[in-house]
This record gives sequence, structure tokens and C-alpha cells, in this order.
Amino acid sequence: MKIIKPITNWLETRACSPAYSGWVLAGTAICFFGAAINTMAGWLYVISGVSFALLGVAAFLPPRSLRGLSITRLPIQPVSAGDELTVELEIRNQLQQPVSLLQVEDILPFVLGKPVQKAIETIPSQGSYRWVYYHPTVRQGVYRWHTVELGSGAPLGLFWCRRRHECAAIAIVYPTVLPLANCPLVDEMGQQESNRGDPRGRPLQTATAGLVRSLRPYRLGDPTRLIHWRTSARYGEFRVRELEMVTGGQEIIIALDSGITWEEENLEQAVITAASLYFYAQRKQMQVQLWTALTGLIKGERIVLETLAAAIASENANTKVPETYPLIWLTQNPLSLATLPQGSRWVLWQNTFSLEQVLINCDYPGIILQSDQALQPQLQKTLR
Repeated sequence: MKIIKPITNWLETRACSPAYSGWVLAGTAICFFGAAINTMAGWLYVISGVSFALLGVAAFLPPRSLRGLSITRLPIQPVSAGDELTVELEIRNQLQQPVSLLQVEDILPFVLGKPVQKAIETIPSQGSYRWVYYHPTVRQGVYRWHTVELGSGAPLGLFWCRRRHECAAIAIVYPTVLPLANCPLVDEMGQQESNRGDPRGRPLQTATAGLVRSLRPYRLGDPTRLIHWRTSARYGEFRVRELEMVTGGQEIIIALDSGITWEEENLEQAVITAASLYFYAQRKQMQVQLWTALTGLIKGERIVLETLAAAIASENANTKVPETYPLIWLTQNPLSLATLPQGSRWVLWQNTFSLEQVLINCDYPGIILQSDQALQPQLQKTLR
């Protein structure tokens, strides 16, 4: 079997290979031909001749039907882990006659799933067929594949042939963003930065008495102390001040220690943690950036999600860890906690190190995560 399968694949992709029914008919034709030689009976020659003719026609038609087909792939929209990818392929028939009984197979990378097949009854002359399928995702990542196979045994099914088409695909699966109700990692750091005040020594105002960003109509539930009475009198309706939170001009940096070796499950949780902290800080109207060993400092929802989706362990360290800003350091290496900038926080995925070893090496509070427990409750617990 190990020898036969490569030969069969070679025949199918370059010419055509007999199907099971083709082998049966070929064996029968040979038997009739042998009997005709022994008995010199004309009707046996006729049966064997017709059988060989059918085999010849069946071997010629399938490659011919695939010759005029082309495939175009539409862009795949990014999704979050757990959602389904929408994959669209357009198969166009450039021949002057319809093509029937086709099989299309999209060769997905093995980490994403098994190849997906579709049977197509017919494609009219100079027409096209659009194939849309939905594929589930389990974890974040950037997935690439290039091959789509068209197969046919039409019209007799005695021979089978396949032709490969280069049709590049890129599917981006974003990490899951956890809906954190609170997060001491971000909240306490934001409070610390706000309490530092501005460079002239005056403390910065809080979100309930902050800098006025704009005025908007009053909504039910707004505090009455935020009503701007002079503007309200001018417009004849209540106008409320929208306040802006200030964090001392410094940005919170969520740093993923992607330059080290990670266990696969821990890295997946670290990527989810980074995405969840980033969007939580944005909801709190804090200035926040993401740092990885490969990309350095970045910000913006889409670029952050794409960077985290593509994050891998042991990335090339193209940039140094920022030393002038406090970090939320996500790592699996407890020895790195001793070198964090002042005011930093950390999240550690515990492995062989004991809790005492971790706390000795670090002067700042953080969270030790267990990969076998739910991630969201651990991110919402009090810092050590």
C-alpha cells in the first residue's frame, strides 16, 4: 500500500488513475480478450473491444473537463476565536460546454482542520459557481494555505483525476477578549498614575471632576453636579459636561514576553490576557499600548488584535523592553520580574518555580495564574 498510494496520487494529479470500477472493467476486458483468443469466438472479441473503448473514453474525458476551470478566492474576514470563518471560492468555467460532476477540495492547514470538500453537479458554459462554507475556529492565529484541488470522474466514473490550483488564503483569528468587570492590574496602576499629578505639582482631576472635553444633552441618571447651568440656560435644556480622565501623560504598556520559550497553552492564555487588558484599559479611557518582542510598541484595536493573533513563542527580539514606563508584564519566566520598571505589575504563569521563589524576585504586586483554572476570575482577583 505504501508503494501504490504515491503512484496513484501521481497518476491522478498528472494524468488520471483508474477507479475501482475501472479496474474491474479492465480485468473483465482482459479476461474476455483471453477467452476470445482461446475460442476464436467473434462475440468475445466484440465485448473485449467495446470494454477497452469505454476505458479509453473514460480516461480521456475527465482531464479534458478540468482543463478550462479557474478558481478565485475572495478575502477572508477576520473573526474571533470560537467564531466561524467564512470562506468563499468562485469556480469559473471558460469552456464552451458545461462541466458536470465536480469535486472541490480546499486543503486547509492541519492546525486549522481537515480539508473541506464540496460536490458540484454542473457549471454552465462560460458560467461560474460560488462556493461558500463556514469553518469553526478554536484558537487565535494567522493561518495560511495555498492549494485547492478540483477532481472529476465524469462522465463514466471509471477513471479519476485531480488538478491542483494555487489559490492563496490568509485567515486571521483574533484572540478572545474577556468581558472583565474589574481588573486590579489596570485599575490600581491607573489610580497610581493619576495621583502623581502634573509636572507643576498640581494633582490631576478625577473622572468625576476632570477636564471638560465637551458638552452633551442631559441623560437620565447623569449627576446633577455635572450640569453646565450657563449653557443649559442658553439652549433651554440641560447640558452636561463630559469629563476626560488624565493619567499624568504616561501610558500604560501591556508587555507580552514573547521572546522566551512558552508552553503552548500558557502562551494562548497570555495572548487572551493581553487582548483583554488592552480593551479593558481602553474602556476606562486610559492611554494604553501593547509591546511584543517582535513589533515593539503599537496601539490601535485592529493592529493590536492582528499582532496578538500572530504572536508565537521565541520571537526575534527586534526591540528592547521599555524601561521608562510602568509595564503590565506577561511572562512565564519569574526571573524577569526583578528587572521591571518602577510601578509595574506582572502576570506570571507558574511552572516549576514555587511561590516563594517568585515573590523573592519581585518588588511589585502581580497575579500568579494557573493554566488549569478559568482565566477571567483570576484576572479579576486581588494582586499579591
